[in-house]
Amino acid sequence: MCQIFSFELRVYRKQSPRLTKIGVYRRMSGRKESALDLSKFIDKAVEVKLTGGRQVVGTLKGYDQLLNVVLDEAIEHLRDSDDPLRSTDETRRLGLIVCKGSAVMLVAPEDGTDEISNPFVQPNGA
Repeated sequence: MCQIFSFELRVYRKQSPRLTKIGVYRRMSGRKESALDLSKFIDKAVEVKLTGGRQVVGTLKGYDQLLNVVLDEAIEHLRDSDDPLRSTDETRRLGLIVCKGSAVMLVAPEDGTDEISNPFVQPNGA
């Protein structure tokens, strides 16, 4: 019987006033660790915000340690063409998609979250 191990390579930086050393810490582990534990959101609706302002809602089907996420029944919320900071009520059905981990900024559960008005916006003329 053959047992497969993955080698995890961690780089840490030790700084001193005169010298900066880069050390490498290597350890053998039986499984890869993820930066986030998204397993509790599998088969649940999540909202994913991507770099560039795109926002997608879908059912989380899978993820990996690089935060690549697989969403099923994904729906993209479109932005206003005149003001890219403002979202519209328009949506676009995407189906099954893979979001590249380097583009993912936020993964949040859809249940239990509501959009509220910004309490810091000043009324016009104030």
